[in-house]
Parts: sequence; structure tokens; C-alpha cells
Amino acid sequence: MFVLLIALAISVVFLAKNYSQKQNEDDAKKIHVVASFYPLYFFAQQIGGDKVSVVNMTPAGGEPHDYEPTPQDIMKINKSKLLILNGGGLETWIDKVRDIIDPTNTRVVVAGEDLINQTMTENENKVSDPHVWLAPALAEKMAGKIMNGLRMADPENAAYYESRARELSARFADLDVAYRNRLASCANRNIVTAHAAFGYLAAAYQLHQIPIANLSPDAEPSPRQLGEVIQAARDYKVKYIFFESLASPKLSETIAREVGAKTLVLNPIEGLTPSELSQGGDYFTEMSKNLANLELACK
Repeated sequence: MFVLLIALAISVVFLAKNYSQKQNEDDAKKIHVVASFYPLYFFAQQIGGDKVSVVNMTPAGGEPHDYEPTPQDIMKINKSKLLILNGGGLETWIDKVRDIIDPTNTRVVVAGEDLINQTMTENENKVSDPHVWLAPALAEKMAGKIMNGLRMADPENAAYYESRARELSARFADLDVAYRNRLASCANRNIVTAHAAFGYLAAAYQLHQIPIANLSPDAEPSPRQLGEVIQAARDYKVKYIFFESLASPKLSETIAREVGAKTLVLNPIEGLTPSELSQGGDYFTEMSKNLANLELACK
């Protein structure tokens, strides 16, 4: 019996070693991709399938607006075939990193390029709004640019990436139709959001965004700004004030108390929390939740 147990243990170790070795060999064959934050990571995964190994540079639960790459991140970028960025000022660190990227090894794809066309005034300066991924039709175009980047980095598997990109495009189209149909009869199209992340979504579905904070979710609004938001919420008879899962809900809760409203989550999907990921959350599940909450708020 003892001899049998030893033989079994040796077999398990041998199998585990072979499995680990095969995993390493399979991983070495994959195209290595680094994405700056969650939506780009998710789109690249969906298109790349088992041909790619994708790293999300912003940790789960992290905020991409103020994330700074670590030395380990820089190493991963330099070893990758593709670096996927959003653009529009979201990656404030890119100018520091661009000079150390070897363009002959690492191709840079700016998924939001030519799509980012909304601006806001902050501290008397005009700044770009980078949140294009929240409009499904624009997210589909971002995914198309990622697909092109993968085709160029790995032309042998171009047909594979094209096929998976078509499947993803169909999901974006279905999501867009759901938003159009379910928000078509909104009685109140004014939405008070935690920060100004929903400009592209609002434009796509004829909503009016009233942000508590500007483009950076960490920015503290002035007392005057808060007063204007409270007054607007009263004037428009807003029933729900939105907050975000990655930021403190205190300001949203304060305004809700002031105007006699309730609070709901409207997720800018800049990153998912470990809890959301462990429960199977992804871009589409969170966009569906956003739709349900918008539908409730605009009745």
C-alpha cells in the first residue's frame, strides 16, 4: 500500500510537471499583448482568443486615470508585440514610456484615435474626454482597430482574428439596439453622474449628462459646482443620482439627500473590482446593468 502511494505521488508530480511545461510552451507561441486598462484588455481577449496572451496593466479595482506604470509593466511592454492604448489623455504616462518602446518589436495601437471628439473645460483649459468605449458603436470601432493591430502583429492568424472580431461586432450591435429600444421612451433624459464619463453614451442615446465632478473621478468639485448640480437635479426633478463602484459614493449620496433622490450605480467600466470579476462580470454584463439602471432612472 505504501509503495502504491509513493508511485501515485510520483505520477502526480510527473503529470503536473509535464502540464506546466506544456502550458509554458503554449504560452510562448502566443502573441503577447499589453492593454492599458480593462475595456481594451477585454476587447483584445475576445478578438485574440487562444492565440494571444493579454495583460491588463491597470490592476483589478485600480483607476486608470492616475495609474503609473511600474518597472515590471515596462518590461512587459517591451516584451510584447502589441501595446493597446485608449488615447485622449487617459494614459498620462505614455510620453515617458514611448521613448523606451522598441517600435521594431512592439506595435502601438491607439484604439480611441479619430473617435475622441468631445472636450470639457477644466481649470480654464480644454481637455479631451477619453471615455469613448461607453458608446457601443464607438467601442465596436475601437475593437476593429485592435483587430487590425493583431492582424499586423500576427498575419498568419489574420482570418482567426477577423472571425472573432465579427462575433464581437454582433454583440456590440445587439447592445446598441437594446440601448436604443429601451431608452427610446425615457420621460426624463437628465442623468446626474459621479464624473463626466458618459458624454459619448449620452450623445448616442439623447441623454443630458450633469456631472458632479469633471473628467477625473478624483477631482473635487467646488462648492459652486455642487450647488449648480443640486439646483439642476431639483429643476429637472431627477429621481436618482448615480455613483461608481471604483470611487467614493459620498458626493452622490450628499446630493441625493439634498434633493430627495435615491442612488444607483452607473459604471464607467474603467476597471472592474476583484469581486465583479470573480462573479463573472465583464464589459457586456456591466453595460447591461448600466442600461437597466438608466432605464429605471429615466422613467
